[in-house]
Amino acid sequence: MTDNRQDTQAPGSSKDRGIGGNVRQKAVEAYDSARDGVGQVGTRASDAIDEAPLIALAGGIAAGALLAALLPRTRAETELLRPVGNRLTDTAKAAANAAKDAGSQRLRELGLTQEAGKETLRSILNGAGDAAKASAQAAAGTVKKRD
Repeated sequence: MTDNRQDTQAPGSSKDRGIGGNVRQKAVEAYDSARDGVGQVGTRASDAIDEAPLIALAGGIAAGALLAALLPRTRAETELLRPVGNRLTDTAKAAANAAKDAGSQRLRELGLTQEAGKETLRSILNGAGDAAKASAQAAAGTVKKRD
């Protein structure tokens, strides 16, 4: 079968100017506008990355984390990532315990034990109480002298 239609009118001719022509023209304009907009977005994104690469990296990481949080976890991911998560948890616990032990050891070396801290606090409170009594007695003595 052959197509015997004689559609040889050029774009913009009287046939092309009807309702279908308007729709076609608007579609072409919308496509051109979208293409130009996408090109500008790409240029702007490239410029932004060149100017602030760390911010762009942080934005990419945040976007990836958001997508990961929104997508459901598969069974395969759970099976593959569980050992990694356990290892990270164990490592973090070991690091926290090491930091606690090192800090406690250093405080003991400086003589800052829990018992020494309690004694210092008692001494401060007793001294503050004694100072408050002395201040009150001095104030009362001054008032008595004026009477």
